[in-house]
Amino acid sequence: MSLDFVTIHCPYCGESFQTPIDASAGDRQHQVEDCAICCQPITVIIAVDADGEIAVRGLRGDDSG
Repeated sequence: MSLDFVTIHCPYCGESFQTPIDASAGDRQHQVEDCAICCQPITVIIAVDADGEIAVRGLRGDDSG
Protein backbone atom coordinates (compact mmCIF):
# COMPACT_ATOMS: atom_id res chain seq x y z
CA MET A 1 0.00 0.00 0.00
CA SER A 2 1.29 3.42 -0.96
CA LEU A 3 -0.39 6.32 0.83
CA ASP A 4 -0.30 9.81 -0.65
CA PHE A 5 -1.80 12.90 0.93
CA VAL A 6 -4.03 15.01 -1.30
CA THR A 7 -6.02 18.19 -0.76
CA ILE A 8 -9.78 17.90 -1.11
CA HIS A 9 -12.08 20.91 -1.45
CA CYS A 10 -15.37 20.31 0.34
CA PRO A 11 -18.36 20.86 -1.98
CA TYR A 12 -20.54 21.70 1.04
CA CYS A 13 -18.57 24.25 3.09
CA GLY A 14 -15.86 25.17 0.55
CA GLU A 15 -12.98 24.52 2.93
CA SER A 16 -9.91 22.47 1.98
CA PHE A 17 -8.31 19.68 3.96
CA GLN A 18 -5.74 16.95 3.40
CA THR A 19 -6.57 13.27 3.43
CA PRO A 20 -4.60 10.10 2.68
CA ILE A 21 -5.39 8.00 -0.40
CA ASP A 22 -3.97 4.72 -1.64
CA ALA A 23 -2.75 5.54 -5.17
CA SER A 24 -1.67 1.91 -5.72
CA ALA A 25 -5.27 0.66 -5.52
CA GLY A 26 -6.00 1.35 -9.19
CA ASP A 27 -6.26 4.13 -11.73
CA ARG A 28 -9.91 5.03 -10.99
CA GLN A 29 -11.30 4.87 -7.47
CA HIS A 30 -14.29 6.13 -5.52
CA GLN A 31 -14.43 6.48 -1.77
CA VAL A 32 -16.54 8.37 0.75
CA GLU A 33 -14.68 10.72 3.06
CA ASP A 34 -16.25 12.95 5.70
CA CYS A 35 -15.22 16.60 5.51
CA ALA A 36 -12.72 17.36 8.27
CA ILE A 37 -14.41 20.75 8.78
CA CYS A 38 -18.21 20.30 8.45
CA CYS A 39 -18.42 16.45 8.64
CA GLN A 40 -20.57 16.12 5.50
CA PRO A 41 -19.95 12.98 3.39
CA ILE A 42 -17.98 13.65 0.20
CA THR A 43 -17.72 11.19 -2.68
CA VAL A 44 -14.05 11.34 -3.63
CA ILE A 45 -13.10 10.35 -7.18
CA ILE A 46 -9.42 9.52 -7.57
CA ALA A 47 -7.74 9.11 -10.96
CA VAL A 48 -4.12 8.10 -11.44
CA ASP A 49 -2.65 8.51 -14.93
CA ALA A 50 0.10 6.45 -16.58
CA ASP A 51 2.78 8.82 -15.21
CA GLY A 52 1.50 8.42 -11.65
CA GLU A 53 -0.09 11.88 -11.49
CA ILE A 54 -3.05 11.92 -9.11
CA ALA A 55 -6.23 13.91 -9.76
CA VAL A 56 -8.87 14.14 -7.04
CA ARG A 57 -12.40 15.47 -7.24
CA GLY A 58 -14.90 15.77 -4.40
CA LEU A 59 -18.65 15.60 -5.05
CA ARG A 60 -21.72 16.11 -2.90
CA GLY A 61 -23.90 13.07 -2.43
CA ASP A 62 -26.59 14.61 -4.65
CA ASP A 63 -24.20 15.38 -7.56
CA SER A 64 -24.33 13.02 -10.52
CA GLY A 65 -20.67 13.81 -11.51
